[in-house]
Amino acid sequence: MASPALHRYLGGMSEADPQSRPERIRKPDWIRVKAPTSVGFSETKALMRRLNLATVCEEAACPNIGECWTKKHATVMILGDVCTRACAFCNVKTGMPRKVDPLEPQHTADAAAELGLEHIVITSVDRDDLPDGGASQFVKVIEALRRTTPSTTIEILTPDFRNKAQAAVEAIVAARPDVYNHNLETVPRLYPTIRPGARYYASLRLLESVKRHDPSIFTKSGVMLGLGEQRLEVHQVMDDMRSADVDFLTMGQYLQPTPRHAKVIDFVTPQSFDAYAAIARAKGFLLVASSPLTRSSYHAGDDFERMRAAREAKLAKA
Repeated sequence: MASPALHRYLGGMSEADPQSRPERIRKPDWIRVKAPTSVGFSETKALMRRLNLATVCEEAACPNIGECWTKKHATVMILGDVCTRACAFCNVKTGMPRKVDPLEPQHTADAAAELGLEHIVITSVDRDDLPDGGASQFVKVIEALRRTTPSTTIEILTPDFRNKAQAAVEAIVAARPDVYNHNLETVPRLYPTIRPGARYYASLRLLESVKRHDPSIFTKSGVMLGLGEQRLEVHQVMDDMRSADVDFLTMGQYLQPTPRHAKVIDFVTPQSFDAYAAIARAKGFLLVASSPLTRSSYHAGDDFERMRAAREAKLAKA
């Protein structure tokens, strides 16, 4: 019979105090990826440099960058590449950001046009220094995309707009993105150490308010696993999301970007991700993406089409 520690590892759950675990756990084979070397990767990188655009693919050290950039899919990170917060899981630089670039919205639209994107994901750093948290820049980017590439569907991944959420959400929803994503990131118990600048229930209210203002917009949220969360805590997060009428749940393995970031407590097995996905589907999400390498914008275009088809099928049954 497996020891309790081995059982928790195989099941992807941790009962132990995070600080009692080793400094680094060796990555298992199922989350190893090849270094990017393709022509498409180089061309995508060159385009982002030419248009002076940051991407979360690079700044957050996404493991899927090789695959996505080879296909010329990139997630643009607006409002610069310096964040006003210092979350324990995030690799984006922290400090005093530069002034907002007025050319950024059109450059983003130009990138979408040159890449021939049918679906684009726009995210940002936290900009607590701005009166609106950066909401107006999201609106300008959406408007530039509608003018330049009107057939491109638009997915946004926003911060929580701390203390400005109501006005920020109203402004962005009025611009009509196709998908509004805001990640809860982890279970509420871990917020003080993993996401100290945010509040779990404030993020839930943000997602709920999107649906309240425009029920036609798809909402999406994600969590990282492997930070020491418990199985029932993850189930409760699912229930909370469904109470906020979130349509699409993403779940992926947390990877420690540098030794100064939060430790990986467990590498959750693919089988555990599958089990979580089955539970989430039973709870009523329109779509669930759950695997070690799942990230918010990974395969976002294909997932958008699947989500739209799932909604149409649900409406047809009603």
